[in-house]
Amino acid sequence: MNLFKSHFKFNKQERSGIFFLLFFLIIIQLGYYLYQSNSVHQSYPLVLEKAIQSKIDSLKTIASKKDSVKVYPFNPNYINDFKGYTLGMSVDEIDRLHDFRKKDAFVNSAEEFQNVTKVSDSLLSGISKYFKFPEWTQNTNRKRPEYKNTYTSKPLDKKVVYKDLNTATAEELQRINGIGVKLSARIIKFRDRLGGFLIDNQLFDVYGLEKEVVNKALKEFKVISKPNITKINVNTATVEELAKLIYLQKPVAQGIVNYRNLNGSIKSLNELLKIEEFPSERIDRIILYLSL
Repeated sequence: MNLFKSHFKFNKQERSGIFFLLFFLIIIQLGYYLYQSNSVHQSYPLVLEKAIQSKIDSLKTIASKKDSVKVYPFNPNYINDFKGYTLGMSVDEIDRLHDFRKKDAFVNSAEEFQNVTKVSDSLLSGISKYFKFPEWTQNTNRKRPEYKNTYTSKPLDKKVVYKDLNTATAEELQRINGIGVKLSARIIKFRDRLGGFLIDNQLFDVYGLEKEVVNKALKEFKVISKPNITKINVNTATVEELAKLIYLQKPVAQGIVNYRNLNGSIKSLNELLKIEEFPSERIDRIILYLSL
């Protein structure tokens, strides 16, 4: 009995703790009861305002229009595979139309279209309202227009007779738009220094002559009579002899001789590209005047 009583003996602090614990539990119970009694259990149906509902309906209508394929009036004789597919035609129906058209034949009414393609009445009624045939097919009082063959054979290109660039006078050169007195004189002077043009493209090398003007000139002038020139041997020529070539300045001519002395000889004209300040962009012109 004494042992049992010992379990219910508490000091002052323990009694205070038990009291506050009980008080806290009571407060929780009261709060839960008040919450349950004041909570609303009735559910209210969701009601949309008329303006919002009207806006939603209009957006649905716009969306449905975007999803649909708009069909414009068309000539059914020119239906391709994709067009036929979008109209709801089968592969066989499209092929029948294509086979008919390969015979250079045309359908001129919805009835003829159905006879050729064998489409169903329901499909025909849905797409025939978009058919657009030529006007003459709809007017039975008018005769079908007769198309005359207006095709005429293209005349043969007239053979261009070129003038010789090596014998052209200043007056003849001045007939080209863009070549005046000064440029025509410069062309003849350049030609004389060369001893005559060897190739047409040497006309591009005339100082001050624009590329567009040269292209126009070469439509009327070509190198017809090539001059006889004595080529310069790069392995035996002196600096002065090499410098006489209009494309080579004296420092470059000296570089050729120095390269030749260091290497014994020049075995290929392409070796000239190794020489400092050599005008590599004109190698195709320069080799016309050199030999090994």
